[in-house]
Amino acid sequence: MDTSKNIQVGVKIFLKNNTGKYLLLKRSPKKYAKVVGSWDVVGGRIKYGTKLIDNLRREVKEETQLEIISDPVLICAQDIISETYGHIVRLTYVGSTEGELVLDEEENIEYKWLSLDEIKYQEDLDVYVKEAIEKHSNFLK
Repeated sequence: MDTSKNIQVGVKIFLKNNTGKYLLLKRSPKKYAKVVGSWDVVGGRIKYGTKLIDNLRREVKEETQLEIISDPVLICAQDIISETYGHIVRLTYVGSTEGELVLDEEENIEYKWLSLDEIKYQEDLDVYVKEAIEKHSNFLK
């Protein structure tokens, strides 16, 4: 496998509303059939030549029509290595939002605002969200 063609960077965010709850999105099974864990935080792959935070803001806007109103803070970097997707470096942030959520239903089919404790017990949670909470929850309070 030529790994130079299989390296991608993804940006994700624990997006917190004014009640202190975080946004979880349920991925569309049609689009993400091979991904383990259907509940994830918002985000996606970066576009070449575009800054990380600009990509993060674009993904949030595309998937939810929300704006990030705080300066996002990087809480962890994770390696995802798979035969299907190659090597993905996932950078996860925390930030705040406000406003009315409008879901892009091609990408995601449902959403929830949950407390950190509720997220920990969410069934079918993305393994990288779970790992971020287990190792970096001190940044999510």
